[in-house]
Formats: sequence, structure tokens, C-alpha cells
Amino acid sequence: MYKIKLLNKISSVGLDQLEPKKYTYGEDIENPDAILVRSADMHSMELPSSLKAIARAGAGLNNIPIDKCTEAGIVVFNTPGANANAVKELIVTMLGLSSRRIIEGIEWVKTLKNADGDISKLVEKGKSQFVGPEYDGKKFGVIGLGAIGVNVANAAHHLGMEVYGYDPYISVDAAWGLSKRVRHVTSLKKIFEECDYITLHVPSTPETRGMLNADTFSIMKPGMRILNFARGDLVNTADLKEAIEKKIVARYATDFPSKELLEIENTICVPHLGASTPESENNCASMAARQVADYLEYGIIRNSANIPNVDLPKNFKSRICVIHRNIPKVINGVTSAVAGENINIENMINRSRGNYAYTILDVDTKVPDKSIEPLNSLEGVISVRVID
Repeated sequence: MYKIKLLNKISSVGLDQLEPKKYTYGEDIENPDAILVRSADMHSMELPSSLKAIARAGAGLNNIPIDKCTEAGIVVFNTPGANANAVKELIVTMLGLSSRRIIEGIEWVKTLKNADGDISKLVEKGKSQFVGPEYDGKKFGVIGLGAIGVNVANAAHHLGMEVYGYDPYISVDAAWGLSKRVRHVTSLKKIFEECDYITLHVPSTPETRGMLNADTFSIMKPGMRILNFARGDLVNTADLKEAIEKKIVARYATDFPSKELLEIENTICVPHLGASTPESENNCASMAARQVADYLEYGIIRNSANIPNVDLPKNFKSRICVIHRNIPKVINGVTSAVAGENINIENMINRSRGNYAYTILDVDTKVPDKSIEPLNSLEGVISVRVID
């Protein structure tokens, strides 16, 4: 029976994907085969030797020590697209809130509850201080065209906006899902210079951190609006404050509040609600659980952040799964070692990704533990697992 440790509360809809006869799970599980996690920080956690996989019910992986996991042969999964609709709907909401001063207007109306006279007259007199532009016909720049970015771009088009999309690494699936009316640009400069609204949908990496800064703000249109529901550190807060003071940025809306942001005028800070819907939590948990089950039971990898994705039909007597470095002669060494144990390989697949690779061999007989020892001793091999 496989053992799954839960580091956060995981939707029961997701846990229902794990067959009771094959899996046991809980927060107190020791020596787990896999971990399901949402936001718990794993960087200081000691990874048990039994651990084969970690699946985050969400897209971001900042809370997981990916390099450490890779070196230990632990596959790290996430769930891209599972919360895309929830984030898209929040972005659409924030378009209105960042354009019209709706939040301030609501708070102001609350102050009238003890006012003398006809409130409707006070409302008519005071409403002009909350005027804001319509977004219909405005230029909308989407930076990052993954599952969320594509959904947001398509929604903005349907709202009547002129949409520009930027992503030098757009996948084939994302490209197919993107509306033909969205203008795919190859330069961020064009988005910075021309767009009235910009929304960010990229991961936090050394290349993207602080991508919105004094230099980029300096070429933006005065009065533009920024939506950041991807990662807080994509925007340089000090430079943002100056851009707001200079009226380059009219409004900044984000899902990542900080003490510094709360002190800046014309910012809207949301308490990280992007994926906070029952549907999104169910979708993410279900996807994470299925990915873990497919890997533990069949060696199949989908949506891994550190090991190549590999899918091979689930029809085998015994399956040998090898995670190894992407260096010469490893595959030859693996096949020779298997043949040296008088085991016939019926089917095989290999995929590489950067410095790492993953090989699956389907064989025609049950593999004894002693037959795996030669594989483990090969240079470049990180982990070997047999599935019967």
C-alpha cells in the first residue's frame, strides 16, 4: 500500500482519486511514498528516503526545494491550468475595480449611514470623486501566455479590449487556445509603451524578478494600470511607489500584499484569493492526486517541474523506471545491465530535460531486487524503481 503525507488540508474531492485499497494518507504518515502540499514551506524539511514524489495542488513551486528533490530522485509535480478559470475571473473583477474607484465609493457610502437628510442627494453630490475610465476599447497587455494568461487574454478580448500577448515560450497547446484576435507581440517594449493595462502571468525567476522597475515604468503611458496576480516580486515596490507618485501608474492591483504596498496610495491589495474557490481547490487537488497515482503505480510523469514528462501505455509485466543525469553512455549502461541479468526489454522510452533524463523499460518478467543493484551502481543514475 502506498503512503501519502498531507502537509496541508487537501480537498476530499482530490483525495477520492486515491483508491482506498492502494493508498493510505494523512498528516501523521511516516516514511511516505509521496507528499501532497499546497502552501506549506518545505525548504527546511528533511526529505525521507522513502519519498518518490511531491505534488503541489497549485501552480507555483516556490515553497518546494526543487533542486534538492531532483538530486534525490524525487519528482515534483504541480497543477498548471487547474485554477486558471478562478484566476481569470478574479482578474476580470480587478479590471473593474482598478478602473472605477468602486472600493473607495463603497467605503464612502458607508460613512453616510448617520448623515442627516436625503442620502440619495448626498450620493449624487459626492459620486464625482469616484469617477474612472471604461476598459472597453483600451489596450490590454498580457505578459505570460500559459493556461491563466490565455484565459485572461481571451476574456479581455470578449470584453472589447485590444489585447496584446507576450510569451517567447508559448506552448503549442496554449497557442491553439489563444484567440486569433489577440496580437502576439515579440517585444515587451511594445506592451510597456502602448498598453493602458498590463497583467502579469509569469513565474518568479532570476530573469523575471523586478521586471517592472524604474526603467520599464519610464516608458509606460501616464495613467496606466497594472494587475499582478502571479508573484509579488515581479514588481519593484520602491520603483512602483515613485511611478504612482508621478502618475505614470494610476492603479496597482495585486494578490500579494506587503507592509510597503499598504502604505502606497492607489494600490489594491487582495489577500491571495486567486485560486480561492471551491472549484479551483477541487480541481487542483484532483489533478495532483491523479499525477501522484500515475507515477507511483505506472511510472508515468505529467506536469513535472524537474524531471521530463514521460507517458507509456499501462501494459507491462514489470516496469523499470530510472531517473538519471543527461550524460553520454547512461542509457547504454542501463540496457546492458538489464541484459546482463538475462532480462528481455519489450518496450522502452527515454526523455531528457536539461541536465536530467528519465528512462522507462518494460520487461517480460518479474525483476528480482538483486537485478537492480547493477543499475544503482552506474555512473549518472540517481534512482531506480521497479513497478510490478
